[in-house]
Amino acid sequence: MAKPIFVLNGPNLNLLGEREPHIYGSQTLADVRSLCERRAAALGHALEFRQTNHEGLLIDWVQEARHAASGLVINPGGYSHTSVALHDALKALAIPIIECHLSNPAAREPFRHHSYVSLAATGTICGVGANGYELALEAISRLIAA
Repeated sequence: MAKPIFVLNGPNLNLLGEREPHIYGSQTLADVRSLCERRAAALGHALEFRQTNHEGLLIDWVQEARHAASGLVINPGGYSHTSVALHDALKALAIPIIECHLSNPAAREPFRHHSYVSLAATGTICGVGANGYELALEAISRLIAA
């Protein structure tokens, strides 16, 4: 059986639909999960979708992906800009990694302009809302096939 694609979400993404909808949109994390499940199935992939507010747990899941996943889509939330430990865990992966953000960090506050995750990612998709997850899954699917 093929390994699933992991979709990992970091802090505060459990508040989607409530927290700053003018920036992050009105869809909930459950909506994003459903969207991802449908797209992954259409692409012929199983999906493992998770969210945590805890940096250590997110790193544990990234390490788990080393052997359990065929690709990784990660929206690390604020850890993008702060977590060298997350960067280091991602660097240990030999699978495709797509960093995904609902908003465009480069168009926001200066502290969001740098991402430690981008330094380890195969690619980045940002600024297109929840549709970015679909694009990330399509990119991962193509990278896995290549």
